[in-house]
Amino acid sequence: MGEAGVIRVALADDQLLVRAGFHALLDAEDGIEVAVEASGGRELLERIRQTPVDVVLMDIRMPDGDGLWATEQIAADPALAGVHVVIVTTFELDEYVVRAVRAGAAGFLVKDTEPADLVRAVRVVAAGDALLSPGVTKRLLERLTVGLRDAPERAVLEGITEREREVLRLVGLGLTNDEIAERLFLSPLTAKTHVSRIMAKLHARDRVHLVVLAYETGLVAPGWQ
Repeated sequence: MGEAGVIRVALADDQLLVRAGFHALLDAEDGIEVAVEASGGRELLERIRQTPVDVVLMDIRMPDGDGLWATEQIAADPALAGVHVVIVTTFELDEYVVRAVRAGAAGFLVKDTEPADLVRAVRVVAAGDALLSPGVTKRLLERLTVGLRDAPERAVLEGITEREREVLRLVGLGLTNDEIAERLFLSPLTAKTHVSRIMAKLHARDRVHLVVLAYETGLVAPGWQ
């Protein structure tokens, strides 16, 4: 974060009116500052490499480098490892949103979201948490499983313990740390520690990445509870 814990935000959208609305809303909040605006993916990357930010609110359909491409570039650049991307779209389950989560997005919002929810989203993602409700996670991941290999990539899980696999499965089902703790009769701190260790062992970017891995490795399948 920036000085004195201020969350620095970048807005990437080719519609000036959308950027202006988000800018006015976020700048009015304590502890949040809009530091960068861009109308396309290439412009965004150039600017955030010069002006560090914590969160990018990213439109998908933009000229000169769309949001999916820009998300992939951010996720692949070690210098931008601390940048969390939130996809802002018109449709909740746009096919591009699924691809963007795979590419490294921390979550997504719809453009007509309530102002308070937009502000909360910025704070949640800046803190390193995933921006996906359990219901949305379930629908999104059901889409993610389309086209996965017939044989789950279980080799990815070789470095984690049986208990960690159990925790990962629950993360994949969309449970919070507190819910995982209750389900497995653990303390919330222990559940949080397990999740952190799993992320480190699997080199996961964030909690959303863990959910994707749970599906890709076959620990979770659509319809499971």
